[in-house]
Amino acid sequence: MNSFTDELDRRLASLREQNLFRELRRVDSATGPRIKIGGQTLLNFSSNDYLGLANHPALKAAAVAAIDQFGAGAGASRLICGSLAPFHELEAALAAFKMTGAALTFSTGYAAAVGTITALLGKDDIIILDKLVHACIVDAAKLSGAKLRVFAHNDLNDLEDKLKWADQFSKAECGMRKAEILIITESIFSMDGDAAPLLEIVALKQKYGAWLMVDEAHATGIIGHDGRGLADELGVSDQIEIQMGTLGKALGASGGYICGSRALIDFLVNRARSFIFSTAPVPAAAAAATAGIKLVQSAEGEALRRQLQQRITTFKSEIGNRKSEILCAIIPLILDDEEKALAAAVRLREQNIFVPAIRYPTVARGAARLRLTLTAAHTPEDVLQLSNALKTLDLGL
Repeated sequence: MNSFTDELDRRLASLREQNLFRELRRVDSATGPRIKIGGQTLLNFSSNDYLGLANHPALKAAAVAAIDQFGAGAGASRLICGSLAPFHELEAALAAFKMTGAALTFSTGYAAAVGTITALLGKDDIIILDKLVHACIVDAAKLSGAKLRVFAHNDLNDLEDKLKWADQFSKAECGMRKAEILIITESIFSMDGDAAPLLEIVALKQKYGAWLMVDEAHATGIIGHDGRGLADELGVSDQIEIQMGTLGKALGASGGYICGSRALIDFLVNRARSFIFSTAPVPAAAAAATAGIKLVQSAEGEALRRQLQQRITTFKSEIGNRKSEILCAIIPLILDDEEKALAAAVRLREQNIFVPAIRYPTVARGAARLRLTLTAAHTPEDVLQLSNALKTLDLGL
């Protein structure tokens, strides 16, 4: 035991020396524009609760009603006896919302990625990833055993080069069975807040006969008609084989989902190990997510998107014009050095503002940053307080 602990202490010391050590912060309040940490109330600009639904009365009421009817836990995996009515209602709502044949929910977005990618592809197949896709997608691609290629972020020329190679490889090396080729990208990238060129990626995947998987985690609820996502905004939803997303950001609840054809969902029910071998999520989370989906499609949801847009516009005008053609609540302030990012986060906290430093391995080495996120729940005064505080840090905005 001593040698084990000594080795862990050595590794932890190394993380501290590199300014990469992390620790959990206990939050003693509901999530929202203000949170309480260590007895201090802080203005929170770090949440992905973009529309402020996580504490919305409609979602809380739905969760409470589900607990009253279905209890606190599901009791088993969904293929045993845990496939409770709230999960079926949620998946019907998701499929209608995304205008797909069917949907399947998972305990987390991570589980959705791992279960889906490893079910669909194996060692004779090829996966081509954008360099900046989320870690869960990278992990899933590695676990699948497929041949993995990475294209430079949003670089269509590099993507086409990888597709040409994959097309030739699949014909030359795989004998009777042509290798499947899967392209994976996010629609809105989680750390940079920029958008994938989905129109062009769809054209390339069709040209080379590939499949396409798009993670709409940071677009669902806030972009597109009724918040259906960037694929809807660009009119290519029906040309994407696998639509992935999360219920825990703009939709205000928790969990991950896959939307697509009925055949895709039936296959995942039978082959996605993270679905098959997991106890079902709590029914309250499913009920809250269904309420969130209904709300984002309502007049109130549209008003919240407009309010979010106003907050983003105000903030960008305060810190300098940062042009964007899309509604994106993620604004990165890249500081490069981990120590500098940590120091900036500390100085903001001294002004009662919470924006944690984002460091490796969440982002590349030398790309440490403050990742600011605005929500519809912030007031204009909140946004001005943040912009004024940032100006005192002399970050070159």
